[in-house]
Amino acid sequence: MKIHSIFTQEDYRTALREVSEFFDHEPEPGSPDGDRFEVLLALVEAYETQHLPIELPDPVMANQFRMEQISLTPKARR
Repeated sequence: MKIHSIFTQEDYRTALREVSEFFDHEPEPGSPDGDRFEVLLALVEAYETQHLPIELPDPVMANQFRMEQISLTPKARR
């Protein structure tokens, strides 16, 4: 299993391509492909945490968004 850390955007894109193939045909846990899948997922997650953080939404905006999703109108909120 030749895997290396993800340092660049190109490394990241390459890892994502390989991981996406495993999602189409998920390997058996504990198999060589299953182990590779788990390691690649851990590396992708670590890269995303460090380089692509997702900020928490503003609570008011999050509530407004959710209300729109479930079709609540200002009148229905009362």
